Amino acid sequence: MANLRQMIESHPLTPPLEADLLATTLNEVRMCAQFCVLCADACLAEEKVEEMRECIRRCLACAESCEATAHQLVRYDERDRTILYSQLQASAVATRVCAEECERHAEAMEHCRICAQACRNTLKAFHEAIDALA
Repeated sequence: MANLRQMIESHPLTPPLEADLLATTLNEVRMCAQFCVLCADACLAEEKVEEMRECIRRCLACAESCEATAHQLVRYDERDRTILYSQLQASAVATRVCAEECERHAEAMEHCRICAQACRNTLKAFHEAIDALA
């Protein structure tokens, strides 16, 4: 994370968020995307995969949304703050919906419990970033 913070601080433009918050948010968002892909893959390996269809869809949607948000977070164009704000809000919704779906399966499937917790951590980071941009 220190290298990420150094990279953020070395950029000639002012970042959209304070360096520590940006680094933390980027880390959470990227981790969430990876957890969601892993969870979707684990859901595909379950015996009753048809019962996991919605969880797989929501995990993949969350992962894609988080990746898009990560790309937007590292673009410093001041004119795009509105876009970043909207992207963070949309990703927060996708992340919340994924967390809720994974929580439905958390008691029976450890991968869903872990994914739900990662989503909740990321949701907290999204709200902090949204508040900082508001």
